Amino acid sequence: MTVEVIEPHGFCGGVERAIKIAKTALSDVSPVYCLHEIVHNETVVRELAADGMRFVDAVDEVPDGAVMLISAHGTSPAVRSAAEARSIRIIDATCPFVAAAHAAIRANAAKGMRTVVVGDPEHVEVLGYLGETGACREEDLKPGESAGRVVQTTLPVQPSAADDSSPCTATRDRQQAVRDFMLAHAEGGVSVGVLVIGSASSANTGRLAEIAERSGAKAFRVSSPEDVSGIDFAGISVLGVTSGASTPESLFLQVLHSFTSRSPKS
Repeated sequence: MTVEVIEPHGFCGGVERAIKIAKTALSDVSPVYCLHEIVHNETVVRELAADGMRFVDAVDEVPDGAVMLISAHGTSPAVRSAAEARSIRIIDATCPFVAAAHAAIRANAAKGMRTVVVGDPEHVEVLGYLGETGACREEDLKPGESAGRVVQTTLPVQPSAADDSSPCTATRDRQQAVRDFMLAHAEGGVSVGVLVIGSASSANTGRLAEIAERSGAKAFRVSSPEDVSGIDFAGISVLGVTSGASTPESLFLQVLHSFTSRSPKS
């Protein structure tokens, strides 16, 4: 079995920025309370927790006057207001693409137009959008109503003229890289697999595996090098290896090393 690294992979600019902001905050004060996981990856969360980051699910869990970091996924205006009302110091690590979508929703509202939010209704990013004035689900639109649209950054959705938010280029490029890998091996009768490294809770990681499967590959997802030993690669001639935008390069390299330190089942 031939193993090929799919490029690009791993951290996107928004994730790198959020982690840098978090580490800078921790160097000034501890503890820092992070609203939700800063990014959806256990390794990143574990390392920041060891440095003094405390992860919470709601602003109510943050003490009055404490420091609260908003994760890369952003949050709603109501959450920001609740924090400010209790003198909580906010440090904003929202991804610039997510922040741009929030700004687009507010701009539409100022013009009296609603904005449809496309994405997983339970995802933190989407919940933040839906907390903006004028944001709604598509089914809430009235017949013939004109509306803007913002899309969850991890969705494999192509932008249209109706979009008010720019697509996440990192998500787009990583998803296209998987498609290109599949196209490169479409001929020759070889059996192709794609191994995606990242957290099970990471939406962008899941999308990469879905795209690989839809393109005809046998897709595998792992969150640690130990997971690889339980995979049966029988019948696969070429295995592409990629990782989600919230997966550290150190973890990616550890998984790659697992292929050289053992003989995969093939």
